Amino acid sequence: MQEWKEKRETIRHYDREATIYDVQYLGEQKTKIKDSLNNIRLDSNELVLDLGCGTGFLFQHIAQKVGLLVGIDVSSDALRVAKKHIKNMQNIVLVRADADNTPFPDQIFDKVFAVTVLQNMPEPTKTIAEMKRTAKPQAIFAVTGLKKKFTKESFVDLLKRSQLKVITLNTNQQLKGHVAVCINV
Repeated sequence: MQEWKEKRETIRHYDREATIYDVQYLGEQKTKIKDSLNNIRLDSNELVLDLGCGTGFLFQHIAQKVGLLVGIDVSSDALRVAKKHIKNMQNIVLVRADADNTPFPDQIFDKVFAVTVLQNMPEPTKTIAEMKRTAKPQAIFAVTGLKKKFTKESFVDLLKRSQLKVITLNTNQQLKGHVAVCINV
């Protein structure tokens, strides 16, 4: 019950912030996305999940490079803003759902992006388990964790406990979060 109480508060927060979120966080989000993309090769036949897509920051960076991009978020207001961003993008689908309980079958995504998600989840290991469930065995994961929630050590430990192997990790002092690219162990 406590888990959903926390999630409801997160939904309310992002519903309130949706219309101004892009203005507040564009620079930070763009930096995290570009950093992760420096270490990920995308292919035009891939199916990609943007878990916690929010207002759709990732879309413009990868939509033209992948086959299909699925954005999922729990905030209906954030998804309304995201919908405005994808008017001319035919290969993006938006889904309103909880990141811990996605409506997808097992092992379908080639890449999974979870940018600015884990710090909002009551049980981040549960969220990562759900990411892994929906990802193909050889999938690549781009995961970030806010520094005010995770130290470098606790973030790496979370990924290891979740059986993700960190390939690259950026904890650049300019970033407010850690940026990791991982694979399944």
